[in-house]
Amino acid sequence: MNAFITHFSFDFLTGIRNRQSLLMNYLFPLGFYLVMGLIMTEIFPLYKEMLIPGLVSFSVLATSLLGIPDPLVTAREKGIFRNYRINGVPSLSILMVPALTTLVHLVIVMLMISITAPAFFDALGPTNWFNFLIVFILVAWACIGLSVLIGVISPSSRMTILCSQVIFLPSMLVGGLTIPHSMLPEIARKFALLLPATHAMNAFNGLAMGKLPDFSPWGSVVVLAFGGLIAFGLALYLFSWDSQNSTRRGHPLMVLLALVPYLAGMFLL
Repeated sequence: MNAFITHFSFDFLTGIRNRQSLLMNYLFPLGFYLVMGLIMTEIFPLYKEMLIPGLVSFSVLATSLLGIPDPLVTAREKGIFRNYRINGVPSLSILMVPALTTLVHLVIVMLMISITAPAFFDALGPTNWFNFLIVFILVAWACIGLSVLIGVISPSSRMTILCSQVIFLPSMLVGGLTIPHSMLPEIARKFALLLPATHAMNAFNGLAMGKLPDFSPWGSVVVLAFGGLIAFGLALYLFSWDSQNSTRRGHPLMVLLALVPYLAGMFLL
């Protein structure tokens, strides 16, 4: 337990002291929040109703998808995981520490956005804070799970960027972060159900913001919960201690199983 706490403390402080980590954990999401708050609320006044859930969801996506995978790949390529294995550090701790430290950073960013947005931009605040926190945790759980899985299966840092962008860019375009899901064309609405961001916005709107959801918000909760569970389970199963190993447990294509909850949501919700 002491080793886990030490590892957690070191990783958390690195997220503040390291310039790249500080950028991904705080400067990028908060800078984007200020820009969107200043611009979007002026040209699209209705955006005030979706600013908080939209920017909180964006922060989760950006911090997890763009911040977690690359350090995992780098550590594996440099042989750091081999040293952990020699010293008896379990693979579960290696994956959980960056996940938990990222969650702590996200909680801080979420509170900063949720508290300041009503005062700065006259944004609509949550009507149910308990549900808001529950949905936030589930969104973080799902996105961090996918991020850890990308870090585990990616053979190089370059591949982590490609895999992360496959989720991040569509989320920005059709995930409901900037354009309401109901305003999208029918085919785009169906495709959007494959994205955690879509279910995040739907659950926030239906359970925490006092707005009408586009489909079952509890269905979105279930999709996010199982999405994170399957992603973390696959990451632990497919984890490799050394990039030089010619064999690994499981086939990399097993990563597609992480899409099962979202595919189910596409057909059932």
